[in-house]
Amino acid sequence: MTPLDSERDPHAVAEHGVAEHGVAEHGVVEHDVEQVTPTELNAWRRGFTPQAEIWNGRLAMLGLSVGLSVLLVARLASH
Repeated sequence: MTPLDSERDPHAVAEHGVAEHGVAEHGVVEHDVEQVTPTELNAWRRGFTPQAEIWNGRLAMLGLSVGLSVLLVARLASH
């Protein structure tokens, strides 16, 4: 079922646990979210895509780890 189908059929929306106003049962507003399969998450895609966001987070954590490691080694080497 696509997001457009759920807009046309209010009963289909209720089947997925989303109220008629677009608010899920747990209080989070559902927006147009691109569905991605687990095998597709590691794809290298540019733009505002889930894959780009995942790689952005991974590279940010890598950069933070490398930066902190360099500071730690520099501090240990100075003593």
